[in-house]
Amino acid sequence: MQKILFGIFAHPDDEAFGPSGTLLMEAKAGTDVHLITLTLGDAGTNPDNVPDLAAVREQEWRNAGQLIGAKSMHFLGYKDGQLNNLAMLEIHQKLTSLIADITKDAPADAQIEFMSMDTNGITGHIDHIVAGRSACYVFYKLKESDPRITRIRLACIPKSQLPEPNTHWLYMDAGRDESEIGEVVDARNHHDEIITIVRTHHSQRGDGESHIENRGDQIGLSYFIVKQ
Repeated sequence: MQKILFGIFAHPDDEAFGPSGTLLMEAKAGTDVHLITLTLGDAGTNPDNVPDLAAVREQEWRNAGQLIGAKSMHFLGYKDGQLNNLAMLEIHQKLTSLIADITKDAPADAQIEFMSMDTNGITGHIDHIVAGRSACYVFYKLKESDPRITRIRLACIPKSQLPEPNTHWLYMDAGRDESEIGEVVDARNHHDEIITIVRTHHSQRGDGESHIENRGDQIGLSYFIVKQ
């Protein structure tokens, strides 16, 4: 049975600093992984003062996707940090069209899944919220007429790791209760590959190294809210 997975994220490193272990395991198991980014992260950190950060980050993202084993990668054309309700309505249309085109020739018994970020944005970043909510919209919309579409997994943080709201940057909700988490994927046996994927986003190495240090030997664990 053919399995197709659409990973829909806001920025080029969201797939790496988030559920890269799960995406890697899916690709290794034969799933057709298609990665979609809404922006190129052009408002991210620029420690090397490159003149075109978007171009650098796009190449980093494509390199990371190759390491994950993505079958295709798609940039939807939006500016980092500028997503809003009007953009989200347009994103719905672009995602619906793109996904329908990719899956139009898939067999009737294919299994189509979505993956994105918690609709609270995890860090509270508006772009993350738009990505998660757009992915949910398209999942439910296409599911109305396509029985091949089975579920969407939203990467989240458990309350055991983030027991209280965080206001160090934007407003970050406390982690999800255990009852809200529908799946935990353990990719810790791919630890070294995950580290390499994270470090592929070299321009964002400050965040990347913090992520590696904070997660430690738990970096291969991914937590998901599952909707069907």
